[in-house]
Order: sequence, then C-alpha cells, then structure tokens
Amino acid sequence: MPSFVAVDLGASSGRVMLGRVVDGAVDLTEVRRFATGPRDRPGGGLRWDVDEMYEEILAGLRQTAAAGPVSIGIDSWAVDYGLIGPDGKLEGDVRCYRDSRTDGMAERLRETVDDETLYRVTGLQYLPFNTIYQLLAEPLDRLVDKTMLLLPDLLGYRLTGETGAEVTNASTTALLDATTRQWSAELVERAGLPASLLPPLRQPGERIGAGPEGTPVLSVASHDTASAVAAVPASGDDFGYISCGTWSLVGLELPAPVLTESARRANFTNEAGIDGTVRFLRNTMGLWLLSESLRVWRERGLDVTLDGMLRAAAREPAFTSIVDPDDPAFLPPGDMPARIARACRETGQPVPETPPAVTRTILESLAVAHAASLRTATRLADRELDVVHVVGGGSRNELLCRFTADACGLPVLAGPVEASALGNVFVQARAAGVLAAGSPLSAPFARYEPGGGQRAWHSAAQRVGLG
Repeated sequence: MPSFVAVDLGASSGRVMLGRVVDGAVDLTEVRRFATGPRDRPGGGLRWDVDEMYEEILAGLRQTAAAGPVSIGIDSWAVDYGLIGPDGKLEGDVRCYRDSRTDGMAERLRETVDDETLYRVTGLQYLPFNTIYQLLAEPLDRLVDKTMLLLPDLLGYRLTGETGAEVTNASTTALLDATTRQWSAELVERAGLPASLLPPLRQPGERIGAGPEGTPVLSVASHDTASAVAAVPASGDDFGYISCGTWSLVGLELPAPVLTESARRANFTNEAGIDGTVRFLRNTMGLWLLSESLRVWRERGLDVTLDGMLRAAAREPAFTSIVDPDDPAFLPPGDMPARIARACRETGQPVPETPPAVTRTILESLAVAHAASLRTATRLADRELDVVHVVGGGSRNELLCRFTADACGLPVLAGPVEASALGNVFVQARAAGVLAAGSPLSAPFARYEPGGGQRAWHSAAQRVGLG
C-alpha cells in the first residue's frame, strides 16, 4: 500500500505524519510531533527557529524511511519567509508575523499603492503582517540579490536545493495577482521591492526535487488552510467552512475571486486553492484567545486544563459578555484575560471574573464572529448555504461547534481534526495517481444541529458590531 509523508507545521507545534489511502480515505499515523512556537529574542523581536524545525523534520523522515514513502509534502502557516543569499544560504532569522516590526508599514505602502488598487489586484484581506508589509519593514539593501522563500518553500529548499513559491501560499503575500495567479510586476515595482526577490511559482502536485534517500518532494497546497479546505469532506457549492485552530479561517470555496469594493470593505480575502479554486474567506483571531488565556492562568499557578474549562464554561450563563475577536489588542502574546476584561469594560458589559466565565465569553464570541463572516461571505458571493464544515483542531471543541451551529442556524459537520495533513496527503496521492482527479476525500465527522435562539445570538452580535 503506497504511503506519503505530510510535514504539517502549525504555529505552536509541527507534525510528521505518514498517510495511506484506503478506499478513498486517508489513514494517518503521527510519527513525530515537536514544538514550533516563536521565540522572543531581546532586541531582536519574535523569531522562528527554522534550524530546529528542519532537524525535527529530518528526524521524522528517518522514522518514516522504512515505509518507503512515494513522496514528501510540506505545509505551514502563511506570510512568513526567509531570504536566501547568492551563496545559497539563509541570511538572518525568519521573523514571526506577530512581531511589531510591521507597525506603520501599511501607511508607508499607501504612499505608492492605495488600498483600492491593492485589493483590485490581489484580492487580499488587510492584515498588518501580510508579507508585503514585512518586506517593507526590511532594510532595502538586505533584499537586494536575495530570493524570498515562504516557510514551506524554504524547508523544501533545505531538503532539495530547489527554489520556488507554491501558489496557494504565494497568494497570501499581497504580491500575487488574484486573477492571473502570477506575481504582480506592477505591485512589486510600486512597493519599491527588487523584482529578483520573487522565485518562480509552483502548482500543488508539482515535483520540487529529491529529498532524503532520493524520495521526491512535492509541492502540495502548502498554505495549511488550503490543505485543510482540500480535506473538507464535501462536494457541490452549498457549504461553508471554518478551518479552526489558532486562527479561524471562515468562508466559501469559489471558482473565481470576488474583487468588489464591498468585499474589500468587508475585509474578505481571495486566496488560491487547489484546482484553480478560490478560498473566499475572512481571518478571525480564533482559539488563540483561549490558548493564551490558558497559558496565563497556568503561569499564575492555576491548575487548569482545556477539557476542564470547557466543561465549566458550559455551565456559565449565556451571553453575559461578547467581544470582537479581531480587536487588534488580542493579536500579540500577553495577558489575554486582562485584555478581554478591558474590552468588556469599554463596551459597557459585565467583566468575566473567573476562568470559566472568560472561556464562555471567548467561545460565544468566536461563534458570533463565525456566523457574521459566513453571512457576509454568502451575501458578497451571492451564495446560499445548507451546511457548515468545521475542520482542524477546533472541530474537537464540542462546545464551540454547538455554539457555531446555533449562531449560524445551520448544521455543523465537525472533522477531520488533522485536516491540513489530510489535504497534504490528498494532493500527493492525486499526483501519484492513487486518487483520481476530482474525487472527494472521505473523512469521519460529528454532526451538530442548530438549537434555535437566533434572536439571542443576533442580539449578542450587535453588542460588538457583528450583527
């Protein structure tokens, strides 16, 4: 039975997974798991330890060697990159998107590229850490004679020696034309960036080169959300999706981008998917709010677990307080419970005083944001939905899935959990001919029916302008 290796990197942990396709379903085995979180270097900002990631990946690949895998694919989060010099070496560190160095870069870009033009070309949601803003934060002389490689392509380069940019991840840079799916020479020039900075583009399923033991390394849908959406067990066009983890990526799969002024004002993004599709979605802060809160409580000596907090939160009163998860105050690491308390005070709502109350506030707020984004997406794309698929780690959060079904007024199908790794293997298996092109991926899921109370959810959303 042919096997495939998926290297799936998240912002807190990475996994090396071995996947086999059985009757249209992918059977995944976790071979190695390791920490990936950013590190704050005094005077140097938040950085990723790419060398450590690479060594962990190599260790995982050695553990899979006995299976004789057909190929290897790498996916990760978007926007972050490394710079390869003329000598072929990585110059400096790979900075984390949560680093503050991009402060003021959007205003700088507006001196030569207005927001309307940027969206008309790229279709990309404004996020202060998009790659174009990170590059503008670099000294220009550091970019000259360099090649920019996004994280999966950088690690692929370390394995094969071949440079390139996979298109689903390239579409998050604000340098790719959303219509042609080519680098925008106009934007590169107007942003004052060297044209030689951008490597040739690749498509999901293309061969990059030979990795360890001569195993082919393939270009998969290397943006982890693109892989996760590829793993959604759905067909047709009547579904919405939420790729739920540190971030919640909420939207639709479309045949073409939506580049209207209304879509720009709603801050929706058009990112490339597999087979020429578009991921029309909005980024919401996601379970980052809860994971940071848990970290802070533990540092204060509280004996808290995720499961315990979810059980306790289910017993808390409904709709006591709601916050907007996309408040910029929630983006950097720090005291999340204090920030949530401040947001509640500023909007005239009761302040959640206990960890279970804070947890309930976070989960209800996320469900409100999920529903608001899906309502806006369907209006902008002129679509109607019958169901919402929740994939990724958040699909295990029963309380959040139930709240999301209630807030949306639609059934929620939760799963698969390892969606990014599944989508990674899915693209490799199609490239190998193990799965036929166009065949959907089957995966188990749990179903949550809406419990009503739409008026109460809508009222809660209006408190923070999400109604």
